[in-house]
Amino acid sequence: MSIDKTAVIEKYRTHEGDVGSAPVQIAILTERINHLRDHFSAHKHDHHSRRGLLKMVGRRRRLLSYLRNKDVEQYRALIADLGLRH
Repeated sequence: MSIDKTAVIEKYRTHEGDVGSAPVQIAILTERINHLRDHFSAHKHDHHSRRGLLKMVGRRRRLLSYLRNKDVEQYRALIADLGLRH
């Protein structure tokens, strides 16, 4: 996998030692989803990985709903920074 998790964690963490908060998880999932999206442009028939992609999209969607209900301002800032449309 070609994503740099430590850089993503450093950018989106809310406090020192934060590696699992909702914004961090959403950012990591977004990086993985973007990586797989590029993978599918070359491998159109890779249906096993496509199922994993759909599971990641669903998990990210649930985490975004949680964050929206918990802290709307942080949610808006995160989707603007990640370039997600909601």
